[in-house]
Amino acid sequence: MSPVRRCSRTACSQPAVFTLTYVYADSTAVLGPLATYAEPHCYDLCAEHAERLTAPRGWEVVRLPTDGASPSSDDLEALANAVREAARPSPSGNGEPVGQGVEVGRRGHLRVLRSAQQHRDR
Repeated sequence: MSPVRRCSRTACSQPAVFTLTYVYADSTAVLGPLATYAEPHCYDLCAEHAERLTAPRGWEVVRLPTDGASPSSDDLEALANAVREAARPSPSGNGEPVGQGVEVGRRGHLRVLRSAQQHRDR
């Protein structure tokens, strides 16, 4: 099997470069850059079919910008540095509660927690 995804249009063997998604609730067709993975409810289109795309009457077509450029090494390095910074442990004197929390409330899947350790200042 070829690693290149093909246009979803019947009898078209051109490589796909765009992905088409429908937002039925908003009557909108969204055409953007080729998705990383093939999704079951999306359509991959070649450049020709993407250019000629029309939507049903009453629908809006949103064309997302595609610059076609892959991330530069500077962008990737900045992303890696941000991830490293976020993974560093924070200094212990920042005043945030540490340890196990005690659940004091719940709404749906959200929980309100209070620190199990009481602050000595209070």
